Amino acid sequence: MNSNAPKVCMIVDDSKAIRRVISGMLSKLNYSVLEAEDGACALDQYKEKHPDIILLDWNMPGMDGLECLKQLRAMHEANRPIVVMCTTENTMPKIVAAMGEGADEYIMKPFDIDILKNKLEQLGLDGEIPQ
Repeated sequence: MNSNAPKVCMIVDDSKAIRRVISGMLSKLNYSVLEAEDGACALDQYKEKHPDIILLDWNMPGMDGLECLKQLRAMHEANRPIVVMCTTENTMPKIVAAMGEGADEYIMKPFDIDILKNKLEQLGLDGEIPQ
């Protein structure tokens, strides 16, 4: 990770409260944050701002997370973003479906900053919690 420029993470969730909580966690981990309230808005922002990481909710009105993921992966970008599905969907068929469509990881809601930090570290990203 380039220490001069923070990684940019987009939070895609239809709940403003959840976006606010996750945004606070990411800010503490020194990430720049973008927010989108559904899959269609996420795709529009992605095309314009190209975030490094996308935390993507599954269940949203309009375009859900899985459809958004499919469309992101269909773009065939050279520097494709890391996508972490963040959801309450915890059945094996759902997890297999998300991973099969190109999700890099999966995280169950609710989660805290330590879980998020560990997941990002597993993906090779570092985030420091200031002491």
